[in-house]
Amino acid sequence: MDTNATAPATDAGTKATTDADGITTTTVDGIRTVLAPRSGLLAAGLLFRVGRADETLATSGVTHLVEHLALHRHGLGGLHHNGATAAAYTHFHVTGTPADVVEYLNGVCAALRDLPMDRLETEKEILRTEAAGKGHGPAHAATLWRYGSRSYGLTGYAETGLYRLTADDVRAWAQTRFTTENAVLWITGDTVPDGLDLTLPSGEWHPAPAATSALPATPAYFRGDERGVVLTAVVPRSTEAGLFAEVLGKELFRELRQKGGYSSTANGDYSPRDADSATVTAYADALPQKQDALVGAFVDVFAKLRAGRVEQADLDSVRASALAQFDTPELAGCMLPGHAVNLLLGHRNLTVAEAKAEIEAVTVTDLRRVARAVWDDALVQVPGRGVDRAGLAAAPTDSPELVGGRRHPAVADPGVFLCLAEDGVSRVSPGQRVTVRFAECSLMQAYPDGARHLVGHDGFTVTLEPTLYHRITPAVLAVIDAAVPPSVVVAMPPRHPSRIPQPAGPGPAAAPARRSAWFTALLWVLGVPGLLIGGSALMAGLVLGDDHDRIPQDAARELLKWLVLAGALLIPWGICLDRRIKGKN
Repeated sequence: MDTNATAPATDAGTKATTDADGITTTTVDGIRTVLAPRSGLLAAGLLFRVGRADETLATSGVTHLVEHLALHRHGLGGLHHNGATAAAYTHFHVTGTPADVVEYLNGVCAALRDLPMDRLETEKEILRTEAAGKGHGPAHAATLWRYGSRSYGLTGYAETGLYRLTADDVRAWAQTRFTTENAVLWITGDTVPDGLDLTLPSGEWHPAPAATSALPATPAYFRGDERGVVLTAVVPRSTEAGLFAEVLGKELFRELRQKGGYSSTANGDYSPRDADSATVTAYADALPQKQDALVGAFVDVFAKLRAGRVEQADLDSVRASALAQFDTPELAGCMLPGHAVNLLLGHRNLTVAEAKAEIEAVTVTDLRRVARAVWDDALVQVPGRGVDRAGLAAAPTDSPELVGGRRHPAVADPGVFLCLAEDGVSRVSPGQRVTVRFAECSLMQAYPDGARHLVGHDGFTVTLEPTLYHRITPAVLAVIDAAVPPSVVVAMPPRHPSRIPQPAGPGPAAAPARRSAWFTALLWVLGVPGLLIGGSALMAGLVLGDDHDRIPQDAARELLKWLVLAGALLIPWGICLDRRIKGKN
Protein backbone atom coordinates (compact mmCIF):
# COMPACT_ATOMS: atom_id res chain seq x y z
CA MET A 1 0.00 0.00 0.00
CA ASP A 2 1.39 3.40 -1.02
CA THR A 3 0.44 6.56 0.80
CA ASN A 4 1.67 10.09 1.50
CA ALA A 5 0.42 10.11 5.08
CA THR A 6 3.78 11.34 6.34
CA ALA A 7 5.59 14.33 5.00
CA PRO A 8 9.34 13.87 5.41
CA ALA A 9 11.68 16.60 4.25
CA THR A 10 12.96 14.88 1.15
CA ASP A 11 14.54 15.75 -2.17
CA ALA A 12 12.48 18.02 -4.36
CA GLY A 13 10.32 16.09 -6.78
CA THR A 14 10.74 12.80 -4.89
CA LYS A 15 7.55 10.99 -3.97
CA ALA A 16 7.63 9.34 -0.54
CA THR A 17 5.76 6.04 -0.27
CA THR A 18 4.67 4.17 2.85
CA ASP A 19 4.02 0.43 2.82
CA ALA A 20 1.40 -1.51 4.73
CA ASP A 21 3.73 -1.94 7.72
CA GLY A 22 4.33 1.79 8.14
CA ILE A 23 7.82 2.04 6.63
CA THR A 24 8.28 5.10 4.45
CA THR A 25 10.72 5.06 1.52
CA THR A 26 12.11 8.29 0.09
CA THR A 27 15.45 9.92 -0.76
CA VAL A 28 17.55 12.49 1.09
CA ASP A 29 20.31 14.21 -0.89
CA GLY A 30 19.97 11.41 -3.43
CA ILE A 31 20.40 8.66 -0.80
CA ARG A 32 17.72 6.00 -0.50
CA THR A 33 16.07 6.50 2.88
CA VAL A 34 13.62 4.51 5.03
CA LEU A 35 11.76 5.92 8.02
CA ALA A 36 9.36 4.63 10.64
CA PRO A 37 8.27 6.17 13.95
CA ARG A 38 9.56 4.86 17.28
CA SER A 39 9.32 6.43 20.72
CA GLY A 40 12.31 7.56 22.72
CA LEU A 41 15.49 9.07 21.42
CA LEU A 42 15.96 9.30 17.69
CA ALA A 43 18.12 6.57 16.11
CA ALA A 44 19.62 6.59 12.65
CA GLY A 45 22.12 4.72 10.53
CA LEU A 46 23.96 5.42 7.31
CA LEU A 47 24.92 2.25 5.47
CA PHE A 48 27.34 1.83 2.57
CA ARG A 49 27.56 -1.26 0.37
CA VAL A 50 31.27 -1.82 0.88
CA GLY A 51 33.10 -4.09 3.31
CA ARG A 52 36.06 -6.38 3.82
CA ALA A 53 34.94 -8.76 1.06
CA ASP A 54 35.31 -5.98 -1.53
CA GLU A 55 39.01 -5.52 -0.84
CA THR A 56 42.04 -7.54 -1.86
CA LEU A 57 44.49 -9.07 0.58
CA ALA A 58 47.04 -6.44 -0.46
CA THR A 59 44.58 -3.59 0.28
CA SER A 60 42.72 -5.20 3.18
CA GLY A 61 41.91 -2.72 5.91
CA VAL A 62 41.13 0.20 3.58
CA THR A 63 37.38 0.19 4.35
CA HIS A 64 37.98 0.00 8.09
CA LEU A 65 40.52 2.81 7.77
CA VAL A 66 38.00 5.05 5.98
CA GLU A 67 35.48 4.34 8.75
CA HIS A 68 37.97 5.35 11.46
CA LEU A 69 39.03 8.51 9.66
CA ALA A 70 35.40 9.51 9.11
CA LEU A 71 34.67 9.22 12.84
CA HIS A 72 37.83 10.88 14.17
CA ARG A 73 36.41 14.41 14.46
CA HIS A 74 33.53 13.22 16.68
CA GLY A 75 35.96 12.73 19.52
CA LEU A 76 34.86 11.65 23.01
CA GLY A 77 31.52 13.44 23.34
CA GLY A 78 28.58 11.96 25.22
CA LEU A 79 26.69 11.17 22.02
CA HIS A 80 26.03 7.45 21.57
CA HIS A 81 27.47 6.63 18.16
CA ASN A 82 29.73 4.12 16.47
CA GLY A 83 30.83 2.64 13.18
CA ALA A 84 31.24 -0.95 12.06
CA THR A 85 32.87 -2.58 9.05
CA ALA A 86 31.36 -5.95 8.12
CA ALA A 87 32.09 -8.30 5.24
CA ALA A 88 29.56 -6.70 2.85
CA TYR A 89 28.73 -3.28 4.31
CA THR A 90 29.87 -0.41 6.53
CA HIS A 91 27.48 1.10 9.06
CA PHE A 92 27.59 4.47 10.86
CA HIS A 93 24.87 4.65 13.52
CA VAL A 94 23.81 7.13 16.19
CA THR A 95 21.21 7.63 18.96
CA GLY A 96 20.29 11.03 20.40
CA THR A 97 18.21 14.11 19.88
CA PRO A 98 17.37 15.24 16.32
CA ALA A 99 20.14 17.84 16.64
CA ASP A 100 22.60 15.12 17.73
CA VAL A 101 21.68 12.93 14.79
CA VAL A 102 22.05 15.80 12.33
CA GLU A 103 25.43 16.80 13.77
CA TYR A 104 26.73 13.22 13.64
CA LEU A 105 25.53 12.31 10.13
CA ASN A 106 26.56 15.69 8.70
CA GLY A 107 29.99 15.24 10.27
CA VAL A 108 30.40 11.72 8.85
CA CYS A 109 29.53 12.89 5.33
CA ALA A 110 31.76 15.96 5.62
CA ALA A 111 34.66 13.76 6.71
CA LEU A 112 34.02 11.31 3.86
CA ARG A 113 34.23 14.21 1.42
CA ASP A 114 37.53 15.36 2.95
CA LEU A 115 39.17 12.69 5.07
CA PRO A 116 41.65 13.94 7.73
CA MET A 117 44.76 12.47 6.15
CA ASP A 118 46.98 13.95 8.84
CA ARG A 119 45.58 11.12 10.98
CA LEU A 120 46.40 8.38 8.47
CA GLU A 121 49.43 6.77 10.15
CA THR A 122 47.97 7.20 13.63
CA GLU A 123 44.72 5.45 12.65
CA LYS A 124 46.71 2.64 11.04
CA GLU A 125 48.45 2.04 14.36
CA ILE A 126 45.11 2.12 16.17
CA LEU A 127 43.73 -0.51 13.80
CA ARG A 128 46.74 -2.76 14.35
CA THR A 129 46.35 -2.40 18.10
CA GLU A 130 42.63 -3.09 17.84
CA ALA A 131 43.29 -6.25 15.83
CA ALA A 132 45.89 -7.51 18.33
CA GLY A 133 43.35 -7.42 21.15
CA LYS A 134 40.39 -8.78 19.22
CA GLY A 135 39.15 -12.33 19.72
CA HIS A 136 37.78 -14.53 16.98
CA GLY A 137 34.60 -16.57 16.82
CA PRO A 138 34.68 -20.37 16.43
CA ALA A 139 33.95 -20.16 12.67
CA HIS A 140 36.85 -17.77 12.01
CA ALA A 141 39.20 -20.33 10.46
CA ALA A 142 36.50 -21.77 8.22
CA THR A 143 36.39 -18.62 6.08
CA LEU A 144 40.01 -19.14 4.95
CA TRP A 145 39.43 -22.80 4.13
CA ARG A 146 36.18 -22.13 2.26
CA TYR A 147 36.94 -18.95 0.33
CA GLY A 148 40.75 -18.76 0.24
CA SER A 149 42.40 -15.34 0.36
CA ARG A 150 39.73 -13.44 -1.59
CA SER A 151 36.12 -12.22 -1.19
CA TYR A 152 34.60 -13.37 2.12
CA GLY A 153 37.79 -15.20 3.04
CA LEU A 154 39.42 -11.84 3.77
CA THR A 155 37.53 -11.64 7.07
CA GLY A 156 39.79 -14.42 8.31
CA TYR A 157 43.01 -12.49 7.61
CA ALA A 158 44.76 -9.61 9.31
CA GLU A 159 44.40 -6.21 7.63
CA THR A 160 47.70 -6.65 5.80
CA GLY A 161 47.11 -3.76 3.41
CA LEU A 162 47.63 -1.18 6.15
CA TYR A 163 51.40 -1.20 5.46
CA ARG A 164 50.82 -0.43 1.78
CA LEU A 165 47.92 2.05 1.72
CA THR A 166 48.71 5.65 0.86
CA ALA A 167 46.59 8.77 1.27
CA ASP A 168 45.71 8.62 -2.43
CA ASP A 169 44.58 4.98 -2.09
CA VAL A 170 42.30 5.82 0.81
CA ARG A 171 40.83 8.90 -0.87
CA ALA A 172 40.10 6.95 -4.05
CA TRP A 173 38.34 4.22 -2.08
CA ALA A 174 36.17 6.75 -0.26
CA GLN A 175 35.29 8.60 -3.47
CA THR A 176 34.22 5.46 -5.34
CA ARG A 177 32.60 3.37 -2.59
CA PHE A 178 31.24 5.85 -0.05
CA THR A 179 28.95 7.50 -2.56
CA THR A 180 25.34 8.64 -2.79
CA GLU A 181 24.22 5.74 -4.97
CA ASN A 182 25.98 3.16 -2.80
CA ALA A 183 24.27 4.22 0.46
CA VAL A 184 21.03 3.72 2.39
CA LEU A 185 19.85 5.85 5.33
CA TRP A 186 17.41 4.77 8.04
CA ILE A 187 15.84 6.99 10.71
CA THR A 188 13.37 6.09 13.47
CA GLY A 189 11.08 9.02 12.85
CA ASP A 190 8.26 9.99 10.55
CA THR A 191 10.18 13.00 9.26
CA VAL A 192 13.76 13.78 8.36
CA PRO A 193 15.36 16.16 10.90
CA ASP A 194 15.95 19.70 9.69
CA GLY A 195 19.44 20.68 8.66
CA LEU A 196 20.55 17.27 7.42
CA ASP A 197 23.29 17.55 4.77
CA LEU A 198 24.36 14.19 3.36
CA THR A 199 26.17 15.48 0.30
CA LEU A 200 28.54 12.79 -0.99
CA PRO A 201 30.40 12.08 -4.24
CA SER A 202 28.29 10.63 -7.01
CA GLY A 203 29.03 7.05 -8.00
CA GLU A 204 27.24 3.77 -8.54
CA TRP A 205 25.72 0.98 -6.51
CA HIS A 206 28.08 -1.99 -6.13
CA PRO A 207 26.48 -5.41 -5.73
CA ALA A 208 28.00 -7.72 -3.13
CA PRO A 209 31.10 -9.48 -4.49
CA ALA A 210 30.81 -12.97 -5.90
CA ALA A 211 32.09 -15.61 -3.52
CA THR A 212 35.34 -17.39 -4.32
CA SER A 213 36.06 -21.01 -3.40
CA ALA A 214 39.12 -22.89 -2.18
CA LEU A 215 37.27 -26.20 -1.78
CA PRO A 216 37.34 -28.70 -4.65
CA ALA A 217 34.45 -30.62 -3.09
CA THR A 218 32.01 -30.60 -0.19
CA PRO A 219 31.13 -31.90 2.31
CA ALA A 220 34.66 -31.60 3.66
CA TYR A 221 36.54 -31.34 6.93
CA PHE A 222 39.78 -29.90 8.26
CA ARG A 223 41.60 -30.13 11.57
CA GLY A 224 41.57 -27.00 13.69
CA ASP A 225 42.62 -25.66 17.07
CA GLU A 226 39.15 -25.16 18.49
CA ARG A 227 38.15 -27.27 21.49
CA GLY A 228 35.09 -28.52 19.68
CA VAL A 229 33.39 -29.03 16.34
CA VAL A 230 32.36 -26.20 14.00
CA LEU A 231 30.25 -26.69 10.88
CA THR A 232 29.55 -23.98 8.31
CA ALA A 233 27.48 -24.23 5.15
CA VAL A 234 26.25 -21.70 2.59
CA VAL A 235 22.63 -22.09 1.51
CA PRO A 236 20.06 -19.89 -0.27
CA ARG A 237 18.47 -17.25 1.96
CA SER A 238 15.06 -18.49 3.03
CA THR A 239 12.63 -18.60 5.92
CA GLU A 240 12.94 -22.37 6.24
CA ALA A 241 16.76 -22.16 6.47
CA GLY A 242 16.45 -19.65 9.31
CA LEU A 243 14.06 -21.95 11.20
CA PHE A 244 16.26 -24.96 10.49
CA ALA A 245 19.23 -23.28 12.23
CA GLU A 246 17.07 -22.84 15.34
CA VAL A 247 15.89 -26.46 15.24
CA LEU A 248 19.48 -27.60 14.73
CA GLY A 249 20.57 -25.67 17.81
CA LYS A 250 17.86 -27.36 19.90
CA GLU A 251 18.83 -30.82 18.67
CA LEU A 252 22.53 -30.25 19.30
CA PHE A 253 21.87 -28.94 22.80
CA ARG A 254 19.64 -31.89 23.63
CA GLU A 255 21.94 -34.61 22.25
CA LEU A 256 25.37 -33.20 23.07
CA ARG A 257 24.78 -31.48 26.38
CA GLN A 258 21.70 -32.90 28.02
CA LYS A 259 22.02 -36.54 26.89
CA GLY A 260 25.68 -37.07 26.05
CA GLY A 261 27.24 -34.63 28.47
CA TYR A 262 29.94 -33.82 25.92
CA SER A 263 29.38 -30.07 25.60
CA SER A 264 28.68 -27.01 27.67
CA THR A 265 27.82 -25.00 24.54
CA ALA A 266 25.96 -26.36 21.53
CA ASN A 267 24.04 -24.09 19.16
CA GLY A 268 23.06 -23.25 15.60
CA ASP A 269 23.01 -19.91 13.79
CA TYR A 270 21.71 -18.42 10.53
CA SER A 271 23.33 -15.28 9.12
CA PRO A 272 22.67 -13.61 5.73
CA ARG A 273 25.87 -13.25 3.68
CA ASP A 274 24.65 -11.25 0.68
CA ALA A 275 21.47 -10.74 -1.35
CA ASP A 276 20.96 -14.42 -2.15
CA SER A 277 23.00 -16.55 0.27
CA ALA A 278 23.24 -17.17 3.99
CA THR A 279 25.62 -19.06 6.25
CA VAL A 280 24.39 -21.74 8.65
CA THR A 281 26.79 -22.37 11.53
CA ALA A 282 26.72 -25.13 14.14
CA TYR A 283 29.10 -25.29 17.09
CA ALA A 284 29.68 -27.60 20.04
CA ASP A 285 32.61 -27.62 22.48
CA ALA A 286 34.13 -30.46 24.51
CA LEU A 287 37.01 -31.36 26.79
CA PRO A 288 40.00 -33.03 25.05
CA GLN A 289 39.14 -36.47 26.39
CA LYS A 290 35.60 -36.25 24.97
CA GLN A 291 36.34 -34.77 21.58
CA ASP A 292 36.30 -38.02 19.61
CA ALA A 293 32.94 -38.94 21.08
CA LEU A 294 31.69 -35.42 20.39
CA VAL A 295 32.55 -35.66 16.68
CA GLY A 296 30.60 -38.89 16.33
CA ALA A 297 27.57 -37.55 18.18
CA PHE A 298 27.67 -34.31 16.17
CA VAL A 299 27.64 -36.23 12.89
CA ASP A 300 24.80 -38.41 14.16
CA VAL A 301 22.65 -35.33 14.80
CA PHE A 302 22.98 -34.32 11.16
CA ALA A 303 22.27 -37.86 9.99
CA LYS A 304 19.05 -37.78 12.00
CA LEU A 305 17.93 -34.43 10.58
CA ARG A 306 18.83 -35.40 7.02
CA ALA A 307 16.71 -38.50 7.40
CA GLY A 308 13.76 -36.26 8.25
CA ARG A 309 13.55 -37.23 11.92
CA VAL A 310 12.79 -33.67 13.01
CA GLU A 311 10.77 -33.27 16.18
CA GLN A 312 7.49 -31.54 15.33
CA ALA A 313 7.59 -29.98 18.78
CA ASP A 314 10.93 -28.35 17.94
CA LEU A 315 9.53 -26.88 14.73
CA ASP A 316 6.44 -25.62 16.55
CA SER A 317 8.61 -24.04 19.24
CA VAL A 318 10.91 -22.14 16.88
CA ARG A 319 7.93 -21.16 14.75
CA ALA A 320 6.21 -19.64 17.78
CA SER A 321 9.36 -17.68 18.65
CA ALA A 322 9.70 -16.40 15.09
CA LEU A 323 6.07 -15.25 15.04
CA ALA A 324 6.39 -13.63 18.46
CA GLN A 325 8.90 -11.10 17.11
CA PHE A 326 6.06 -9.46 15.20
CA ASP A 327 4.31 -8.65 18.49
CA THR A 328 7.04 -6.13 19.33
CA PRO A 329 5.64 -2.65 20.03
CA GLU A 330 6.43 -0.12 17.30
CA LEU A 331 7.49 -2.98 15.06
CA ALA A 332 8.18 -0.86 11.97
CA GLY A 333 10.79 1.21 13.77
CA CYS A 334 12.50 -1.91 15.10
CA MET A 335 12.59 -3.44 11.63
CA LEU A 336 14.36 -0.47 10.03
CA PRO A 337 18.04 -1.57 10.34
CA GLY A 338 17.38 -4.99 8.80
CA HIS A 339 15.09 -3.45 6.20
CA ALA A 340 17.85 -1.00 5.24
CA VAL A 341 20.50 -3.73 4.97
CA ASN A 342 18.27 -5.74 2.62
CA LEU A 343 17.63 -2.64 0.52
CA LEU A 344 21.36 -2.00 0.38
CA LEU A 345 22.20 -5.58 -0.66
CA GLY A 346 19.36 -5.88 -3.13
CA HIS A 347 17.35 -8.51 -1.24
CA ARG A 348 13.57 -8.17 -1.34
CA ASN A 349 11.97 -7.14 1.95
CA LEU A 350 8.89 -9.13 2.90
CA THR A 351 5.90 -7.41 4.42
CA VAL A 352 4.92 -8.59 7.89
CA ALA A 353 1.99 -10.51 6.40
CA GLU A 354 4.26 -12.23 3.86
CA ALA A 355 6.85 -13.10 6.49
CA LYS A 356 4.22 -14.59 8.81
CA ALA A 357 2.74 -16.63 5.98
CA GLU A 358 6.13 -18.08 5.08
CA ILE A 359 6.85 -19.01 8.70
CA GLU A 360 3.45 -20.69 9.05
CA ALA A 361 4.01 -22.68 5.86
CA VAL A 362 7.30 -24.32 6.86
CA THR A 363 6.99 -28.10 7.38
CA VAL A 364 9.18 -30.90 8.66
CA THR A 365 9.75 -31.89 5.03
CA ASP A 366 11.12 -28.41 4.31
CA LEU A 367 13.57 -28.73 7.20
CA ARG A 368 14.67 -32.13 5.95
CA ARG A 369 15.47 -30.56 2.56
CA VAL A 370 17.45 -27.77 4.22
CA ALA A 371 19.34 -30.31 6.37
CA ARG A 372 20.46 -32.12 3.26
CA ALA A 373 21.51 -28.87 1.56
CA VAL A 374 23.49 -27.85 4.65
CA TRP A 375 25.28 -31.19 4.80
CA ASP A 376 26.03 -31.18 1.07
CA ASP A 377 27.84 -27.84 1.44
CA ALA A 378 29.28 -28.51 4.89
CA LEU A 379 32.81 -27.61 5.92
CA VAL A 380 33.51 -29.16 9.32
CA GLN A 381 36.35 -28.16 11.62
CA VAL A 382 37.28 -31.08 13.88
CA PRO A 383 39.66 -31.00 16.85
CA GLY A 384 41.45 -34.30 16.23
CA ARG A 385 40.95 -37.25 13.95
CA GLY A 386 39.08 -36.93 10.65
CA VAL A 387 35.48 -37.89 9.97
CA ASP A 388 35.97 -39.87 6.76
CA ARG A 389 33.41 -42.41 7.89
CA ALA A 390 30.73 -39.73 7.67
CA GLY A 391 31.40 -39.20 3.97
CA LEU A 392 33.39 -35.98 4.39
CA ALA A 393 36.48 -35.51 2.26
CA ALA A 394 39.60 -33.96 3.70
CA ALA A 395 39.95 -30.32 2.65
CA PRO A 396 43.20 -29.99 0.68
CA THR A 397 46.36 -29.38 2.67
CA ASP A 398 48.64 -29.79 -0.37
CA SER A 399 48.78 -28.11 -3.76
CA PRO A 400 47.82 -30.36 -6.67
CA GLU A 401 51.12 -29.79 -8.49
CA LEU A 402 54.66 -28.48 -8.03
CA VAL A 403 56.60 -26.08 -10.20
CA GLY A 404 59.75 -27.19 -11.97
CA GLY A 405 62.96 -25.29 -11.42
CA ARG A 406 66.07 -24.97 -9.31
CA ARG A 407 66.05 -26.44 -5.83
CA HIS A 408 67.04 -24.45 -2.76
CA PRO A 409 67.50 -26.87 0.18
CA ALA A 410 66.81 -25.78 3.73
CA VAL A 411 69.89 -25.03 5.80
CA ALA A 412 68.71 -27.07 8.79
CA ASP A 413 67.06 -29.96 6.93
CA PRO A 414 68.11 -31.15 3.45
CA GLY A 415 64.78 -32.99 3.22
CA VAL A 416 62.99 -29.62 2.95
CA PHE A 417 63.52 -27.44 -0.09
CA LEU A 418 62.08 -24.65 -2.22
CA CYS A 419 61.64 -25.13 -5.94
CA LEU A 420 61.71 -21.85 -7.86
CA ALA A 421 60.49 -21.47 -11.45
CA GLU A 422 59.57 -18.56 -13.68
CA ASP A 423 55.86 -18.96 -12.94
CA GLY A 424 55.86 -19.83 -9.25
CA VAL A 425 57.47 -21.32 -6.19
CA SER A 426 56.89 -24.57 -4.30
CA ARG A 427 57.90 -25.67 -0.83
CA VAL A 428 58.40 -29.39 -0.33
CA SER A 429 58.77 -31.13 3.01
CA PRO A 430 58.19 -34.74 4.09
CA GLY A 431 54.66 -33.88 5.17
CA GLN A 432 53.50 -31.21 2.71
CA ARG A 433 53.84 -29.84 -0.83
CA VAL A 434 52.64 -26.26 -1.35
CA THR A 435 52.76 -24.10 -4.47
CA VAL A 436 52.01 -20.44 -5.11
CA ARG A 437 51.78 -19.40 -8.76
CA PHE A 438 52.89 -15.81 -9.27
CA ALA A 439 49.88 -15.07 -11.51
CA GLU A 440 47.56 -16.39 -8.77
CA CYS A 441 49.20 -14.59 -5.87
CA SER A 442 46.98 -12.52 -3.55
CA LEU A 443 49.79 -11.04 -1.49
CA MET A 444 53.57 -10.86 -1.36
CA GLN A 445 55.04 -9.25 1.74
CA ALA A 446 58.54 -8.01 0.88
CA TYR A 447 60.96 -7.40 3.77
CA PRO A 448 64.15 -5.33 3.55
CA ASP A 449 66.18 -8.32 4.81
CA GLY A 450 65.18 -10.25 1.66
CA ALA A 451 62.32 -12.35 3.01
CA ARG A 452 59.32 -12.85 0.74
CA HIS A 453 56.02 -14.18 2.09
CA LEU A 454 53.60 -15.21 -0.68
CA VAL A 455 49.90 -16.10 -0.32
CA GLY A 456 48.07 -17.79 -3.18
CA HIS A 457 44.41 -17.30 -4.09
CA ASP A 458 43.68 -20.67 -2.49
CA GLY A 459 45.16 -19.54 0.82
CA PHE A 460 48.34 -21.61 0.61
CA THR A 461 51.46 -19.76 1.75
CA VAL A 462 55.12 -20.10 0.80
CA THR A 463 57.77 -18.22 2.76
CA LEU A 464 61.23 -17.50 1.37
CA GLU A 465 63.67 -16.65 4.15
CA PRO A 466 67.27 -16.18 2.94
CA THR A 467 68.51 -17.27 6.37
CA LEU A 468 66.74 -20.63 6.14
CA TYR A 469 67.47 -21.74 2.56
CA HIS A 470 70.62 -22.04 0.47
CA ARG A 471 71.29 -19.71 -2.45
CA ILE A 472 68.42 -17.22 -1.90
CA THR A 473 70.52 -14.45 -3.45
CA PRO A 474 69.54 -10.91 -4.51
CA ALA A 475 69.40 -12.19 -8.10
CA VAL A 476 66.87 -14.84 -7.11
CA LEU A 477 64.76 -12.26 -5.27
CA ALA A 478 64.87 -9.98 -8.31
CA VAL A 479 63.36 -12.75 -10.46
CA ILE A 480 60.50 -13.19 -7.99
CA ASP A 481 59.89 -9.45 -7.64
CA ALA A 482 59.69 -9.08 -11.42
CA ALA A 483 57.22 -11.98 -11.78
CA VAL A 484 54.76 -11.07 -9.00
CA PRO A 485 52.09 -8.48 -10.01
CA PRO A 486 52.96 -5.12 -8.37
CA SER A 487 49.34 -4.73 -7.21
CA VAL A 488 49.76 -7.52 -4.66
CA VAL A 489 53.13 -6.46 -3.22
CA VAL A 490 53.24 -4.95 0.26
CA ALA A 491 56.59 -3.49 1.32
CA MET A 492 57.00 -4.37 4.99
CA PRO A 493 59.02 -2.37 7.55
CA PRO A 494 62.40 -3.68 8.74
CA ARG A 495 62.23 -6.50 11.25
CA HIS A 496 64.12 -6.51 14.51
CA PRO A 497 67.01 -9.00 14.24
CA SER A 498 65.38 -11.19 16.87
CA ARG A 499 62.35 -11.62 14.58
CA ILE A 500 64.36 -12.83 11.60
CA PRO A 501 64.20 -16.64 11.70
CA GLN A 502 67.43 -18.58 11.98
CA PRO A 503 68.25 -22.26 11.38
CA ALA A 504 67.71 -24.46 14.41
CA GLY A 505 70.45 -23.86 16.99
CA PRO A 506 72.38 -21.09 15.16
CA GLY A 507 74.89 -20.58 17.98
CA PRO A 508 75.91 -24.12 19.03
CA ALA A 509 75.62 -25.47 15.46
CA ALA A 510 78.74 -23.68 14.17
CA ALA A 511 81.18 -25.21 16.66
CA PRO A 512 80.15 -28.85 16.03
CA ALA A 513 80.41 -28.18 12.30
CA ARG A 514 84.00 -26.96 12.72
CA ARG A 515 84.83 -29.87 15.01
CA SER A 516 83.33 -32.25 12.46
CA ALA A 517 85.60 -30.78 9.78
CA TRP A 518 88.74 -31.42 11.88
CA PHE A 519 87.49 -34.90 12.73
CA THR A 520 86.89 -35.64 9.04
CA ALA A 521 90.44 -34.56 8.19
CA LEU A 522 91.77 -36.86 10.91
CA LEU A 523 89.82 -39.77 9.46
CA TRP A 524 91.37 -39.16 6.05
CA VAL A 525 94.89 -38.88 7.54
CA LEU A 526 94.52 -42.18 9.39
CA GLY A 527 92.52 -44.03 6.79
CA VAL A 528 94.49 -43.40 3.60
CA PRO A 529 97.99 -44.28 4.97
CA GLY A 530 96.55 -47.23 6.82
CA LEU A 531 94.99 -48.62 3.70
CA LEU A 532 98.05 -47.97 1.50
CA ILE A 533 100.78 -49.05 3.92
CA GLY A 534 98.91 -52.03 5.33
CA GLY A 535 97.79 -53.20 1.92
CA SER A 536 101.26 -52.83 0.38
CA ALA A 537 103.00 -54.61 3.23
CA LEU A 538 100.49 -57.40 3.26
CA MET A 539 100.91 -57.91 -0.46
CA ALA A 540 104.69 -57.90 -0.05
CA GLY A 541 104.43 -60.59 2.56
CA LEU A 542 102.31 -62.70 0.29
CA VAL A 543 104.76 -62.29 -2.59
CA LEU A 544 107.93 -63.00 -0.59
CA GLY A 545 106.49 -66.01 1.15
CA ASP A 546 105.89 -67.00 4.72
CA ASP A 547 109.61 -67.76 5.44
CA HIS A 548 111.01 -64.29 4.60
CA ASP A 549 113.07 -63.27 7.66
CA ARG A 550 112.30 -59.42 7.38
CA ILE A 551 108.60 -59.89 8.29
CA PRO A 552 107.54 -61.40 11.63
CA GLN A 553 105.07 -63.72 10.13
CA ASP A 554 102.10 -64.11 12.55
CA ALA A 555 101.98 -60.82 14.45
CA ALA A 556 102.86 -58.66 11.46
CA ARG A 557 100.29 -60.24 9.21
CA GLU A 558 97.53 -59.70 11.83
CA LEU A 559 98.57 -56.06 12.29
CA LEU A 560 98.52 -55.43 8.58
CA LYS A 561 95.06 -56.90 8.26
CA TRP A 562 93.78 -54.49 10.92
CA LEU A 563 95.44 -51.53 9.16
CA VAL A 564 93.71 -52.41 5.91
CA LEU A 565 90.35 -52.87 7.66
CA ALA A 566 90.69 -49.57 9.53
CA GLY A 567 91.53 -47.71 6.33
CA ALA A 568 88.58 -49.28 4.50
CA LEU A 569 86.21 -48.13 7.26
CA LEU A 570 87.64 -44.69 8.00
CA ILE A 571 87.71 -43.41 4.41
CA PRO A 572 83.96 -43.94 3.67
CA TRP A 573 83.14 -42.46 7.07
CA GLY A 574 85.17 -39.40 6.19
CA ILE A 575 83.44 -39.07 2.83
CA CYS A 576 79.96 -39.16 4.49
CA LEU A 577 80.91 -36.55 7.08
CA ASP A 578 82.42 -34.34 4.40
CA ARG A 579 79.20 -34.42 2.40
CA ARG A 580 77.07 -33.61 5.42
CA ILE A 581 79.24 -30.60 6.27
CA LYS A 582 79.10 -29.31 2.71
CA GLY A 583 75.31 -29.74 2.64
CA LYS A 584 74.89 -27.60 5.76
CA ASN A 585 77.14 -24.86 4.48
